[in-house]
Amino acid sequence: MASYNLKINGKRVSIYVDSDTPLLWVLRDELNLVGTKFGCGIGQCGVCTVHVDGVATRSCLLPASRLEDSEITTIEGLSDDKLHPVQDAWKELDVPQCGYCQAGQIMTASSFLKENPSPTNQEIRNAMHGNLCRCASYNRIEKAVALAAKKMS
Repeated sequence: MASYNLKINGKRVSIYVDSDTPLLWVLRDELNLVGTKFGCGIGQCGVCTVHVDGVATRSCLLPASRLEDSEITTIEGLSDDKLHPVQDAWKELDVPQCGYCQAGQIMTASSFLKENPSPTNQEIRNAMHGNLCRCASYNRIEKAVALAAKKMS
């Protein structure tokens, strides 16, 4: 085990974990940031998505030991005092059913819209393709991403 200094949601934190401990478990078990969920553990479902240096990243695959110089943002740190436009669109369109995948969906969408603020419907579908939703709320998710893009422009 070793000590690592990470920057998560704008704050410096020190953790003491094995070098191969995935960021997901650091967030959930060490820091009690439980908005990031465990889904498949192999980077296929997108439930554990966070931002690393602004890029949507699967936290279940990323060892915390590689992140000392990175900016990590979780769903808890996506916005400061009000909802992020993606969160606002999710709320407005009542996107979630069970809600389990929504943090990962929102983190993927917000990273995507930062890079592509005026996406087409096909670009939205392609960007969100890697995030699975057990409830099959894909149409509402795509509509919310489009609405968020309008809110951000």
